[in-house]
Amino acid sequence: MTKLSKDVVVADVASRAGVSKTDAENVLSQFFQIAADAMRHGDEVSWPQFGKFSQTQRSARQGRNPQTGESIQIAASKAPKFTASAALKKDVNGG
Repeated sequence: MTKLSKDVVVADVASRAGVSKTDAENVLSQFFQIAADAMRHGDEVSWPQFGKFSQTQRSARQGRNPQTGESIQIAASKAPKFTASAALKKDVNGG
C-alpha cells in the first residue's frame, strides 16, 4: 500500500482538472474546511458515489491510565466520522 502525500494529491487533482496546483490546493482546503464546519455544527456533508462526512457522539466512560492503572473518567466527546457509499465500497473491492 502506498501513502499519497498532500503534495501528490494536489498535483494529481490539478493535472486532472486542468488547473494550477495553487488553485487545486485552495479548492481542496476549502472543501475540507466546509466539511469540518458542518461536522462541528452537527451537520452532514454527502458526496454521491463517494460517501458522507458526519459527527458522532462518544459517551462518557470509565477508563484506566495505562501507566498507573488508576481508574479515570473519560468525558463525553464528539468525533468526526466518514461513511463510504456503496459505490465506493464496490469500486475499492474491484466491482
